[in-house]
This record gives sequence, structure tokens and C-alpha cells, in this order.
Amino acid sequence: MDHPARVGKYQIDQFLGGGMSRVYRATDTVLGRRVALKILTEEGTADEESKARFLNEARVASNVHHENIISVYDFGEEHGCPFIVMEYLEGESLRAAIRNGHLGDFRRRMNIALQVARAVDFIHSQKVIHRDIKPENIHLDVAGRIKLMDFGIAKAAGMHLTKAGFTLGTPYYMAPEQVLGRTLGPQADVYAFGALLFEMLTAQKIVGGSSVDKIFENILYQPVDLSPLDAVKIPPALIELIARMLDKQPAQRPSSLGLVADEIERIMSPYNSYIPPLLEIPRDEAPGGFEKLPPWMRTEAAMMALGCAAITVMIVTAYLVWAWTHAA
Repeated sequence: MDHPARVGKYQIDQFLGGGMSRVYRATDTVLGRRVALKILTEEGTADEESKARFLNEARVASNVHHENIISVYDFGEEHGCPFIVMEYLEGESLRAAIRNGHLGDFRRRMNIALQVARAVDFIHSQKVIHRDIKPENIHLDVAGRIKLMDFGIAKAAGMHLTKAGFTLGTPYYMAPEQVLGRTLGPQADVYAFGALLFEMLTAQKIVGGSSVDKIFENILYQPVDLSPLDAVKIPPALIELIARMLDKQPAQRPSSLGLVADEIERIMSPYNSYIPPLLEIPRDEAPGGFEKLPPWMRTEAAMMALGCAAITVMIVTAYLVWAWTHAA
């Protein structure tokens, strides 16, 4: 496979991957900045629908600015092939993090989820529906910061990209109305976020099936099975929220991901505010009863308490040494 050495002012450094479009690590030779360069192949350029989606991604993403959304710096055309210049991200996709067990504990997972919800809620405020919320389209760095990516099938108000009844998206995360090819609103992304959150907490997809048709059938007609959330001791209030996001009727889902994020923060408040004491106290005096905390939090609390005790011993020892030295 031949790769260009340069596209405009961008020097190609490394091929990163791709199919219909290819992504490279590159250097902006004017600004000296490392970037990600995405180029639509000749085959993609020859396909009107693929080219329209590629150009749509460039237009939509370049007009959306948020700390949790990938930045688009530039776009243009080279030898008839469109290209997009984006910020270069280090880390891994949320899909890789789930597969490799890198999501961390419950609080870190929920912090990641909150960032996703806020980012998608922001694009909704800009009258954009993403339509393809999935782990592959979320980037995660080592600090736990997310970047929402890939606006290839995002749809802005008044924009028409596909023929009536033609479905675009990733089957596992598609809302029933998306499967049916109906006009989509923000509630389609709410559904996808619910499916994503379920997978982040359980490492299981919300629906299964041996074919796309079977997956679609399950999405449309089978009740959602949330028992895996019970199995990993997820708070009941959060399970109930996920159930509402995955309702088959758009009108029954939360009206916005901003409201979802607010509710998640309320659910997480006891987990975030609990600080284990330096000295042991009766269990029933801990917030909600120490024994009611999830096992991971009890372990974390114990480790923090031991750490605090060790620091206290060090301080007292240092003081005694200082006092003895000066007394001498």
C-alpha cells in the first residue's frame, strides 16, 4: 500500500490505520504541531455517499468546540481526495480500554461516562445528532479524559445525507427508531449512551444476535435484560436510569443527556463524598453503613486509612527525633 509523503504543509510520519479513509500521524511543518491526518481513499472519493459523509464530518466537527470533543484544525483536498486535519490523540479507544480491563474502578468508569454525556449533550445544543455513539468513537487518555470522535454520520438540523429508510449506525447501539429508519432526535443518542454505559459497567453488549437482522429484531421486540448490572452490584438508582435510557419509546427516555449527567452526579454523590476516617469508627456511623458500600470501595477505604496511619506515624517519629536532638 503506497502512502503519500506529504499533503500540503503536512509531512506524513506514520500510517495509523483505516479502510475507506486512512489515518496518519503527521507534522504541520508551519506550526511544528503533531496532528492526525485523515484522507479519503480514491475508492471512497468515487463513492458519492462516502464522500458526502466524509465532508459532513469535516463540516460538523470543525464547528463544534468542546474540551471532550476532538478538535478539527483544517480540511481540504489533495489530488482530488478530501482530507481532514485533527488533533493527535495518545491513549486508546474506549473499546480497547473495555477489552483490556483499563477502565478502572466504579468511580472512574462513571467519570468517563459523565464526560461522554456532557460532550454529546453539547453537540445536541448545537443542533447536531451524532447517531453513532459507540466505544470505537470515544478516545481515552491515560488521565481518564475522553474525546468524542467520528462525526461521519452525524446529522445537523436541516441536513439530508441518506435516502429515506436507509439505516446508518452500529447495530448494537442503535435505538429502535434508528433501526426503523425514522427521523432521529437527541433521544437516539440517549439510547446509545445507555447501551454504552451498560457495556462499560458489565463488559457485555446490551443486545446479542448471530446476524444484523437478529440484533435488530432483539432491539425492536425483546425486553432489555439488566440483570448483569445487579450481578456487579450497580446502585439500583443507576440501573433504573439505564432502563429509562433504553426504553423502546423515545418519549419515555430522559429528554436530554444533560439531565442524565445531572442524575448520575446525584447518584454518585455519596460515593464521591465518602472519606474513610483516620481512626476506626463503628460501621453504622459510616455514610449509609460501611457494610453497604461496594466491595471495591471497602478495599479502597481500608487502603486509604492504612496510608493515613502510616503518614501519621512518620510525622510523630520525625517530631520526636527533632525534639530529642534539640533537647540534647
